[in-house]
Amino acid sequence: MDQAATAAMSPPAAARPGRTMALLLLTAVGTVNFVDRQILSVLAEPIRQELHLNDTQLGLLTGLSFALFYAIMGVPAAMLADRVNRVRLVAAACLIWSGFTGACAVAGSFWQLALARFGVGTGEAGGTAPSLSILADYYPPEKRPAVIGLFTVNGPLGVFIGASLGGWAAQQFGWRGAFLLVAGIGVVAALLLALLVREPVRGGLDPGHGAAARAKPANLPATLKVFLSRPTLRLLLLASGLSAFVSYGMLNWIPAYLMRVQGMPLSEIARWFGPAAGLCMGLGIWGGGALVNWLGKRDLRAYAYVPGLAVLVTAPTLALAVMASSWQASLLLMLVPMICCTMFTAPALALVQNLSPVGARATATALVLLAFNIVGLGGGPLAIGMVSDALSAAGQDAPLRTALLCATPVAVLAALAYFALSRVVARDAAAVLKEAAA
Repeated sequence: MDQAATAAMSPPAAARPGRTMALLLLTAVGTVNFVDRQILSVLAEPIRQELHLNDTQLGLLTGLSFALFYAIMGVPAAMLADRVNRVRLVAAACLIWSGFTGACAVAGSFWQLALARFGVGTGEAGGTAPSLSILADYYPPEKRPAVIGLFTVNGPLGVFIGASLGGWAAQQFGWRGAFLLVAGIGVVAALLLALLVREPVRGGLDPGHGAAARAKPANLPATLKVFLSRPTLRLLLLASGLSAFVSYGMLNWIPAYLMRVQGMPLSEIARWFGPAAGLCMGLGIWGGGALVNWLGKRDLRAYAYVPGLAVLVTAPTLALAVMASSWQASLLLMLVPMICCTMFTAPALALVQNLSPVGARATATALVLLAFNIVGLGGGPLAIGMVSDALSAAGQDAPLRTALLCATPVAVLAALAYFALSRVVARDAAAVLKEAAA
């Protein structure tokens, strides 16, 4: 009787000790992750002027040079996370990417800066997917959308800190000093994580958790087979990749657009854009997770409808913001698309946690992040930069404004992919429960 009662105990009753500390420190490390990404976008103009770069090169530095190595290393790092102590892995990864962020400070050319960004991407590959896998073993399935929404607020926090701290530090110490300051913060965060967070038992809070805890790590072919067999996960790759294209393309180029086209001073970027972007993205990411957490209890199609409607709203509101006549009006109108463009993040990451085998969670998450980063972070900033350079060569005024407008049809395509996903998500979720019961 005692064994049966223990096995039947609800996951919330057997809550993991230390899970709040784990959530706080993993969010802090994730924030450092995004600061390291965002600071280059904030400092793009002074770097461009000193190193004599064009917009295509800036698009490569802020996007593809990071995303390519992040994506290439993301899957093997996640497979490693399904096999080793994930907390130590995330702490070590944070030390690596912080070291390469510091190396950005000594770059004297495009290629030196690109090599440093390669290193940042390689290190950050060991951050997000293992962190989500850890949190999935600290919190039960019904709490994951909200918890992952809180965790992924590290993105807005990173944008806020990267813009505000980066802009301030660049004024005080130059753009090279700003990189060194951020690198030092990352080293401290890594040490705190390694010292204060414990590795949780895998799968202990899932349906059939006794068997789940003993699940062996899945290999890459087996994880790919799961994706190919579940229409929800296939469509999620497409929808989230297109959404990330819009989100990263916008957020990486808005600071340069406001400074170059609208004449916004760097000091005003730190004062106004940083807090605005951080608050809006925070509302978007947390709001997306909270809405799905609430609505998803009644209808699983909320995992598709919430991000689908949000990215659809992004298209017209972005166009209005880009066409504004001043930086004040542009930034004010940009608040709505900056909220909407990030609402897809938490639902996508929660969905892949809930539909993936316990022994392949980190690897499955890395496959979704592959779409986030190759299509989104790699393609979005680069495509906008290339369009801007092509329009500039053709003699068009304010080419960056037109290039940003090119993100709007991609937002519509992302919405259509999410609406297609809404037709299959309930069926795939039922299949997962049936497999767990068996």
